[in-house]
Order: sequence, then structure tokens, then C-alpha cells
Amino acid sequence: MRTRRPAYRRPQGPSRKGRTMAGKHIGVIGFGNMGGAIISGAIEHGVVAPADVTIYDPNASAIERVKALGANPAADEREVIEASDVVLLAVKPQMFAAAAAKCGSFDGKAILSIMAGVTADRIRETVEGSPRVMRLMPNTPALVGAGAFALDADSDFTDEEKTFAKELFESLGIVEFVPEHLLDAVTGLSGSAPAFVAVFIEALADGGLLEGLPRATAYRLAAQTCLGEAKLILDKGMTPAAAKDMVTSPAGTTIAGYSVLEEAGFRGTVMKAVSAAAQRSREL
Repeated sequence: MRTRRPAYRRPQGPSRKGRTMAGKHIGVIGFGNMGGAIISGAIEHGVVAPADVTIYDPNASAIERVKALGANPAADEREVIEASDVVLLAVKPQMFAAAAAKCGSFDGKAILSIMAGVTADRIRETVEGSPRVMRLMPNTPALVGAGAFALDADSDFTDEEKTFAKELFESLGIVEFVPEHLLDAVTGLSGSAPAFVAVFIEALADGGLLEGLPRATAYRLAAQTCLGEAKLILDKGMTPAAAKDMVTSPAGTTIAGYSVLEEAGFRGTVMKAVSAAAQRSREL
């Protein structure tokens, strides 16, 4: 028997949506991992109501997830555009031109784009009509309200639309505004780093397994340690170096392990990984 999804309840007090974009409809083209994380998180945190969201994705399983959210599934891209005031473009960069050709006119619309490497000028040149465009780079921890979002400081969004975008993404994590030309760097850092961090957590846990810890225990300890250290740095306003020094004592266990990381070029390798991801974003 299927569990009935609880009815949407608007948050107590004046909602963000009511203050900024009252009566506006949100459209989404592409409901993969990232688009799904953003919209699912926005609905869960009460920033938008499911009835105010229309979504198109060619994948049947994605449409089932749309229905489970209580949002409106669309038959095609054009239906999304016609129904919406703000459109989130969450397709793969390589699929953008083909998707745009099916959308119809974006005249008067506001476009939020999470497509890596696709500039605002290229979006305007590709779509029909004259939309306003804001690029951004999200990351997958948005799904649990712990995302990191970089928004395009050069956007031609109206003040109302900028406020809506800021409040939308602040409900799912932290927001930084950066010039558009730095979004490739953000892609290499916070956009790609969830995968790097996941690999690091897996490696930490495997080290625990090597020393005899049960797998489930090792995963939980490794993941919580990374979560806790990040929270310590953010909440206390500490530099990573200061946080490292808190647990690194002379001739102790931590410096013994840390020296191995240094010998293996750990920091330099991570820096190269970020740069490689940023370069790939530019190539897209």
C-alpha cells in the first residue's frame, strides 16, 4: 500500500514567497539529481508550494518523482514556459540547444540556469525572446538543506527576482554572489567537491576497516567527522589551518598521519582536481 504524502503546509508567519514573488509560478526543465535536489528542498522547506511548480523531464521515472512531490508534470518544454514566470534550466549543457528549440518564447521570463559553462550571453543568443538571466552553481547537499550556492552578481534580474533567488537558495544552504566569470571556478570547487569529499569519506572509512572497525561504524564516524569539522570552521569563523592545529600536537598521532598525506602530495592533488573540474566547465 502506498503511503499518502502529507498535505503541503505553508510555514507559520509571513512566507518568503509571499514577501517576494507572490503569485509567481516556477517552471523546471530537467529533473535530474541537481534540479530535483533544488525543487524538492524548496518544497520541503516551504519556499514554494507544489501547486506553483511545473516540471518537464523526458525520463518517466523523473515524472513519477514530480508527481510524488505534488508538483505539476508537463507534457513538454513549451508547457513549462507558458505556465511559468521563473524558469529553472537544469538540463545538461550538451542538451541545452535541443531543449531551447522546443521551448517557444522566453519573452518576459526570468531564467535561473545551473548549466555549467553555459554563459548568460549564450543563453540569450540560443533561446527565443528576451529573457532575464541569472546563472548559478549549486551542489547536491541542497537536498538536505546544506547546499552551497554561488549566484551570478552580474545578472539582469529585477530586484524582486534577485531577492527571490537569494531567499530560495538560502533556504537550502549558504549563498555567495560572484561575478559570472568566476562561476567556472565555483564549479570546480563547491560544484564538484561533493564527489571529492565522498571519496575522502570512503577512504577514511576504509582506513578504519583496515584497522578492524566494522564498515557501518567506520562510515558513520568518517562522515560525522567531516560534517563536524566543516561546522566547526563555519560556526566558529576559524581558518582550516587553525582547526587543524587544534588536533595536531607535537609527536602525536595526528601529525604522524598528516605527514603521510603531505608526502603523498594530498593538498596539491586536491588543488589540481578543483582546477581540472573548473577547466572542464570552461570547455563545456
